[in-house]
Amino acid sequence: MKKREKLYGLMACVSILFILYALVKNYMIDPGAEGFLSHKTGLKRELNLPVWLNVMYVHVAFACMAMAAGLVNFSHRIFEKSRRLHRINGYVYIVSVLLVVLTSGYMAPYATGGKISSMGFNALNMIWLFVTITALVQIKKKRIIRHRNWMIRSYAFCFTNMLIHLIASLFHQGFGFVYATSYTIGVYGSIALLLVIPDIIIRTIGQNKEVTVTP
Repeated sequence: MKKREKLYGLMACVSILFILYALVKNYMIDPGAEGFLSHKTGLKRELNLPVWLNVMYVHVAFACMAMAAGLVNFSHRIFEKSRRLHRINGYVYIVSVLLVVLTSGYMAPYATGGKISSMGFNALNMIWLFVTITALVQIKKKRIIRHRNWMIRSYAFCFTNMLIHLIASLFHQGFGFVYATSYTIGVYGSIALLLVIPDIIIRTIGQNKEVTVTP
């Protein structure tokens, strides 16, 4: 249990800090996304800036909501106190993920790094949607542990943006790669990490015996 508590505490700190950073950066410091858009060169599709920005605002808002909802639902204390709140919040998470995926689908063709990055984002979106739906199916079948494990896999994708920028910064500033190339590496590097890290966490907290939920 101590391992789980430590992991949850670490996850809560990272999630809260990232939510605050995303909200402040995208709605206050750089609402026009000028810094991010400055890296988008050689776009094959004309970017309608007002529409793109509005989609980005929705994307960021629901990404933060998904991260917050997922964090709340991983709290064992809240789960034990109110299963109903856990269930409602779970649907908030699913709807948020769906809206993040839809808005990301709109923005994907304009991704930094061109078509290769766009393909990576589309792959990320499909994988995230698949693991989230799988988590929902598992709880509908009353399989708590499998549901928890698939939710861990799903929640990991809330950190996609953070991982992409960390990897891109490493290759751009650390190794001197062109930013567009670094960003593309970040996209595919994050896919690899998001498929591996959750299973490491699952093994770390242990595979409990499967139980069923009672309403």
